[in-house]
Amino acid sequence: MEKYTVYAPRLIPKKEKFAPGHRACIGCGEALAVRLACKAFNENTVVVNATGCMEIVASQLPYTSWRLPWIHTLFENTAAVASGVEAALKVMKRKGTGPKAAVKVIAIAGDGGTSDIGLQALSGALERGHNFLYICFDNEAYMNTGIQRSSATPFGAATTTSPAGKASIGQFSWKKNMPAIAVAHDIPYVATACPSYPFDMMNKVAKAIAVNGPAYLHVLSVCPTGWRCPGDITVRLGRLAVETGIFPLYEVENGEYKMSVETPHQRPVQDYFKLQGRFRHLSEADVILIQERVKREYEKLVEKAKNGRKSERAKTESRANTDQVSA
Repeated sequence: MEKYTVYAPRLIPKKEKFAPGHRACIGCGEALAVRLACKAFNENTVVVNATGCMEIVASQLPYTSWRLPWIHTLFENTAAVASGVEAALKVMKRKGTGPKAAVKVIAIAGDGGTSDIGLQALSGALERGHNFLYICFDNEAYMNTGIQRSSATPFGAATTTSPAGKASIGQFSWKKNMPAIAVAHDIPYVATACPSYPFDMMNKVAKAIAVNGPAYLHVLSVCPTGWRCPGDITVRLGRLAVETGIFPLYEVENGEYKMSVETPHQRPVQDYFKLQGRFRHLSEADVILIQERVKREYEKLVEKAKNGRKSERAKTESRANTDQVSA
């Protein structure tokens, strides 16, 4: 994080491509995340937006908060539509009828439209190698339709379709690891981000846009309504998710892992849980179980990053030896 310690706010574009005046809930982490992501978009961008919170709050006919070309599509085919737009732009360029400047296609969806309903279309698009950026704004449930569980809902969280009770802990399965699924497609760039770390997030969006080929960005988006927390602690909760190791920030460039924020001395997960009503029912034993899982998964991630650094050093030494032989 050394590069973000300098005073840099004035370097951020002042123009808002995601305009104020939308109808997001007070303290909406997803609206903040979209605004920050748009800071890294250039003018030659087409946004393909799945049904979900951002589509609902920002596009009430005849009004819109989007100051970029924008397409609304369904939960299940966001990546397919983005693939079609990208392919059409290629054909237009080949025929000499397209825009002179390069146009980047950005697909955005929530966790339900990504890890559940839209997974097949996304997998196909990544496998085919379409040149676009897919951003999942993960608020960990189907918030727009009534706070139903998704495969991205954390273990133990209470939702309307996984209610906590005498016979239920709440969400019964562990959160699906979508970044790992994206990495498995062998694409050039995958990263996690959180608007509580704005410069890190904007930098990752810019890097993903610059990639030639598919890129995937998974963004934690705090939802005060669904998480049952005050709207004025959104940024604090995002930071706690990272500091506890529940949502690590990292990049995977060409298969090599790199930690963006390292937390060797993690805060207890209880610090994060106690601020949210969706975890209020968890017993001490439940919290210990989750804490052990978080620690184990975080250590796996750190080990991958260490192996990535070793690999990078080996490549550097190999290039240096080759240069010496050539000289």
